[in-house]
Amino acid sequence: MSNPVLLFPGQGSQEVGMAADIVAHSPAAAAIFQEADEMLGFPLSRLCFEGPEDELTDTINVQPALLTASIAALRAVEEQLGHPIPAAAAAGHSLGEYSALVAAGALQFDEALRLVRERGRLMKLAGERAPGGMAAIIALDTDKIQAICQQASQAGDGVVVIANDNCPGQVVISGDEGPLNRAMELAKEAGARKVVRLAVSIAAHSPLMGSVQEEFAVAVAQAHIQPPAFPVIANITAQPLTDVEAIRQELVGQLQNSVQWTRSMQYLIARGHDTFIEFGPGKVLAGLMKRIDRRFRKMPAVATWEDVLSVAESLASQGNQ
Repeated sequence: MSNPVLLFPGQGSQEVGMAADIVAHSPAAAAIFQEADEMLGFPLSRLCFEGPEDELTDTINVQPALLTASIAALRAVEEQLGHPIPAAAAAGHSLGEYSALVAAGALQFDEALRLVRERGRLMKLAGERAPGGMAAIIALDTDKIQAICQQASQAGDGVVVIANDNCPGQVVISGDEGPLNRAMELAKEAGARKVVRLAVSIAAHSPLMGSVQEEFAVAVAQAHIQPPAFPVIANITAQPLTDVEAIRQELVGQLQNSVQWTRSMQYLIARGHDTFIEFGPGKVLAGLMKRIDRRFRKMPAVATWEDVLSVAESLASQGNQ
């Protein structure tokens, strides 16, 4: 067993009650939530543990909430081990990239929290300035979806693009209402097994985020970022981020560019990584990994206290001490 790759989920994996039992058992996890509550100036912990769901899923809240829940899960495992996990690499899906950067020491938790709160605020603002949406397309070739997006964008009333290439057979598109609706119909006609409009009011990872990119770039430029202790795989390029300037460019560019999750995981697998662990609610990335490579269909995920104990025991027994 090689040193593990740490994976962190993004928006959409949240659920009311997330991390509550981990925090109840782990002082290290509780400290992360306490820090978030104090820094944000409102009880994020209560919102995560008790809801209401509509307030939790608001983009401005869910981004710091997921970062906090993911890092709390990571710290709980480290607390059980008695030391940081000797990771080989890390990756995070969209928002989860900030958690990956915290895990690698490139961002301190408080700095990441400030950035994702601002990211959530600005993405919500972009959605108000340029309303759009997103849709998942199931069981249709990615090249066909790319061609459909180009066709649907030709009418001149906006654009639709691939936002997330999550795994073979699952792609998310994003854009203006007219092109998005046309692309959904074209995907059905092309034989997609399912086309599902997502319950979001923003067009993430699309040009519709462009109106806030310069403002977010200022926040990223002001952030204290250090070289990561181990590689973090970039969403945009599916290549390692190893220096500070590359990280800054990634965080800003990520707003409008698609998440290359399939390629990111394939990059890591091709380089011999054989252990992946997800930290955060929902176990979404574990589900995607089954579709990317069946050898990892039992990838562990840390979403509950029971998961914390199981993963910590496995890491200790395999010599990651």
